[in-house]
Amino acid sequence: MDDAERKETWDDFRELVNMTPAELEEWLATDASRDAGQHEDGGESTGHASGRRIVGILRAKKSDLTDDDYAHLRKVVGYVRRHLAQRPSGDVRDTRWRHSLMNWGHDPLS
Repeated sequence: MDDAERKETWDDFRELVNMTPAELEEWLATDASRDAGQHEDGGESTGHASGRRIVGILRAKKSDLTDDDYAHLRKVVGYVRRHLAQRPSGDVRDTRWRHSLMNWGHDPLS
């Protein structure tokens, strides 16, 4: 990944991830967070694991991010964009849709 791709990926990520590391950690500690998303074999959901990784990325120095980290940023951007396009009608405050997005660092009500 060249510098231009890294910059674009970072900018997209920072535009969509609107929760601070502390907010995301606090959210990830809730039952609602652990219940949201797809769970394989009864384990941690993909989104919950992603949220933990996002916290680490947000707390890291940008210069320390690896190509693997940038690949994860792209995954986050793609997920959040796809999920936002599927917004349900009505009040989304306490929905699995919102909870899943929050696991990926985006609170649609912020």
